[in-house]
Amino acid sequence: MSLNVKVALLTLVAALALVNGAIYDKEQHLAHGQVVYLELAPVDPRSLMQGDYMALRFQLAQAVRKALPKRKPDQARPWRETVAASDGHVVVGLDAHNVASFRKLYDGQSLAEDEILLHYRVRHGRVKFATNAFYFQEGHAEMYQPARYGRFRVDDQGEVLLVDLHDEQLDPLGRPD
Repeated sequence: MSLNVKVALLTLVAALALVNGAIYDKEQHLAHGQVVYLELAPVDPRSLMQGDYMALRFQLAQAVRKALPKRKPDQARPWRETVAASDGHVVVGLDAHNVASFRKLYDGQSLAEDEILLHYRVRHGRVKFATNAFYFQEGHAEMYQPARYGRFRVDDQGEVLLVDLHDEQLDPLGRPD
């Protein structure tokens, strides 16, 4: 076996190990992460539906954006205050149903028993958690119109993964009978 073939095989094995390790980590996150619900921002459901996905905005993102320091407006849009691109953590309180509510931006302080950290990122002036879209099977848009909450799994570092959408009573949506 030539050196080039050995290097190619070793590279392939390393790449497969990295990919499988990442998949395993996500599976563990989904299986063992803490369940947290984030309330969707009020939006006209008809304008949310675009093909086979729903655009998502969360109430918590609006609260985080208000709490972030603003930067000076640019000359092209002097009327619009913006926030700089950044990553950070927000402290949220959890009610009895694990619905999250904004407490404060995290700056190293200790957390109360009913508080956890959620990782956020700011891109193009918008605060995002995990994703800004929920994809579903073609033709199932009506099942997701009553969505009021996103159900997430949160790991120890505050990383969030969107699991599914829920209605006002926290019942899961999208599971056909």
